[in-house]
Amino acid sequence: MFENYSDIMSVSEMAQALGIGLNSAYKLVNDKSIGCKRIGKKIVIPKKCVIDFILSADNAQPTEQIFH
Repeated sequence: MFENYSDIMSVSEMAQALGIGLNSAYKLVNDKSIGCKRIGKKIVIPKKCVIDFILSADNAQPTEQIFH
C-alpha cells in the first residue's frame, strides 16, 4: 500500500495519496485524526500513520463528518 511514497510524507503528499484536497488533509492533521510530527513549522507524517488511519475501525464514520 502506497509503495510509490516515501516512509515520511508531507501534508501535500498525504493529500495526494488519499485523493483528498489540501484543506481536508490539514483538517485531518489538526484534528489529530492522523499521526504526525511537527519539526518547527514543518509537518511530517509517517506513511504508517496514513495506513493506520485507513485501516482503523474508528475511521468507519461517514466522510461528511470527517471532512466538514
